[in-house]
Amino acid sequence: MVVHLIVNSSVINGAATFQNNVLNIHKLGALLPLVEWTFIFIPILFHMIFGFVIIAGGMPNPHNYPYAANYRYTLQRATGMIAAVFIAIHVFHMHGWIHNESWLHYVVEPLGGAQFRAYNATSTAGLALQNVVMVVIYAIGITACVYHLANGIWTMGITWGVWTSPQAQRRASYVCTAFGLLMMLISATALFGIRASVDTPAKLQDVRNEEDRIVELKIATGDIQANPHKEAAPLDESTEDGATEDDAAEEKSPAEPAATNAAGN
Repeated sequence: MVVHLIVNSSVINGAATFQNNVLNIHKLGALLPLVEWTFIFIPILFHMIFGFVIIAGGMPNPHNYPYAANYRYTLQRATGMIAAVFIAIHVFHMHGWIHNESWLHYVVEPLGGAQFRAYNATSTAGLALQNVVMVVIYAIGITACVYHLANGIWTMGITWGVWTSPQAQRRASYVCTAFGLLMMLISATALFGIRASVDTPAKLQDVRNEEDRIVELKIATGDIQANPHKEAAPLDESTEDGATEDDAAEEKSPAEPAATNAAGN
């Protein structure tokens, strides 16, 4: 999660920085799914399943014992459940869960999922985050993830005997709080930086042009392989000019066929 947020926050240095960071990951090629499942998906699924088992056996009682540690105990479990739901939404929203053509075409795309394309990282992620409702969902979900991690590290230190005395636990609490606040800052930079990078048609076109230039260069040098599935559909001309697709359709004469929006197919 920390690496993911740091990479995403690199958009603050410009779309080119973020795009290059994403392409560095995709240099793995055929090994990428193996790495993702080994180090991301399987550990997260294990953590979720085991976490829900722990939650099912927990007995939160902050009303009877209104201590700060007891509230953190309850929040740790609440944020874990929120984080689990958010991660499922996030992966569906950006990737569609499963890379199966029928699944993507008939289920995911009609529901607004699988919007991210690695070879057009900033523009596709930014467009996916233009919806205010999704921004709110991401803000809540990321906050839950950050708290769950920061407080989980503090709890882990007690469970593993790293800090056992009251003084050591207090010092660790300061460190974990600072870490959590830093991660919230990085998260906000990533979320709102990506969103703001394409919030006007002019910005969107500039970002897309920069992404296409970088990808063409990387393909030419052999750093990455051409892959249409990782590329976004060309921007509609009406979108580039700041008009809506409906406006463009109304301006077309009956004899002129309307252009097909590849992104919707």
